[in-house]
Amino acid sequence: MDGRLIIDCSVLFLYFFIIIAIGLRMGRKEESLHDFALGGRRIPWWAVLASIIAAETSAATFFGVPGEGFALRKYTYIQLAFGTILARILVSYIFIKPYYDYKVYSIYEYLTARFGVGTKNAASAIFLFTRVLASGARLYVAAIALALAYEMISGARPNQAQTLWIYVVACVAIVILTAIYTTLGGIKAVVWTDFIQASIMMGSALVALGLLYSAIPGGWHEIVERHGGFSVSDFITTGLDPAKHGWEKWKGMFEIEYTIFAGLIGSTFVTMATHGTDQDMVQRMLTAVDVRRSRRSLVLSGLADIPIVLTFLSIGLLLWTYYQAHPDPNLPKAPSETFCHFILYQMPVGLRGLLIAGIFATAMGSLSTALNALATSFTRDWYESYINPQSTAEQSLRAVRRATIAFSVLMIVVASITSYLVIVRPDLRIIPIVLGIFGYTYGSLLGVFLCGIFTKQRGNDAGNIVAMIIGFVVVAGVSGLPNNIAHIFGTKFYEQPPWLPLMEFPWWICCGTIVTFLVAILFRTGRQHQPPAS
Repeated sequence: MDGRLIIDCSVLFLYFFIIIAIGLRMGRKEESLHDFALGGRRIPWWAVLASIIAAETSAATFFGVPGEGFALRKYTYIQLAFGTILARILVSYIFIKPYYDYKVYSIYEYLTARFGVGTKNAASAIFLFTRVLASGARLYVAAIALALAYEMISGARPNQAQTLWIYVVACVAIVILTAIYTTLGGIKAVVWTDFIQASIMMGSALVALGLLYSAIPGGWHEIVERHGGFSVSDFITTGLDPAKHGWEKWKGMFEIEYTIFAGLIGSTFVTMATHGTDQDMVQRMLTAVDVRRSRRSLVLSGLADIPIVLTFLSIGLLLWTYYQAHPDPNLPKAPSETFCHFILYQMPVGLRGLLIAGIFATAMGSLSTALNALATSFTRDWYESYINPQSTAEQSLRAVRRATIAFSVLMIVVASITSYLVIVRPDLRIIPIVLGIFGYTYGSLLGVFLCGIFTKQRGNDAGNIVAMIIGFVVVAGVSGLPNNIAHIFGTKFYEQPPWLPLMEFPWWICCGTIVTFLVAILFRTGRQHQPPAS
């Protein structure tokens, strides 16, 4: 083996050793589901903050956001980060306190108290299904590094079958390594390894940014000359067509992915759903000592989003400039693979190993939290409620660990299918895929939670399920999902009315939330779930 590869591999293996060792050490003495799911509510707020950042900054972010910057050569994606700050403030004061007051392990237990088990079961099922799809879909991204590394070492581009096998093997390896400390260590192992992984991720990204800038001849002057200068439109767009009037003028803003309206409105609803009604995100917030510290970690994670997104978008823009100045005939077709290609072929020895460790850090950080949340929700909402209602603490702990293993297998299956689709369609962009999966179902979740929190006597089990179904159907219609599915079979489902916008993914959760909420409040809460008269 080449001596340079030995150095890079040594850095990578050292990272894996440290992460697993820390995860197992921090997760010692797990005796109950309370320890596994909440860490005894003794996690420092700054560790929770780092864990939130690690969970939402997946390998899809590490490659996908630079891919957006490379493909679009603009910073318009950052508009979506504006709404996340507002949303986190709303989530911290609307959702966190009720979860602490009800002392929930799974946040869907709140819906049992407010509406009944039917709503809880529906919400939990939606989370389990959606989170497996979303986390599995973004898991494959980390395997890009190994596929390109194979090409670099062998000197030949792998064919589609070889690429698929590389992706599958890489996904299996990542899942097994992550599942080891997640299964044995629980949420404490997840949070503390997330802290290390978030540090590695940002450190390696900043190193890459500095090296890219220094590698561009002419520096800033070269960047501006090739890009053509920067203006407000490179950061903020409205999506409004000045040549049109009335509804036709406003309709266009729903049909563009990144606009200021999508950032301030659409992204606010997206983040409220992912950080307020998703067990994956909320569970780490519930490990903080109290409500005040939980709120602090959540709000500060939103403020951290701006520099993180700016860093990764800048990497994408610098990559485009670099390859304009240094044309590379072997540059991958998929924008999401460009950053990894640069890491493997242009990074100095040792730093290349650190950057690859950063890739795996982002993948393992988001995967570990998803596995822990999925296992907790399944055990609390289904195993203890239906499979073994009289379970002891030891039985529940054994069940949650087995569930972690089961969801690990499902993640591998989804990641393998996603890998196949991306190999067949290299033009696919990973960010719309990952965020789009949430968009179809999380509006229904958020709408029901808001009905429960903001009303006292509206909503019930039957009505909520009807509302969630209608919310999903409406989002499927405005997003063009039926025609997308029909297109695979060479047909068309229906003609989109000309007045109805074909909405892009930042608006889907907003639309689903509003529809679900309005339908849910048409139904009256049963007496047994109404609050006592004051």
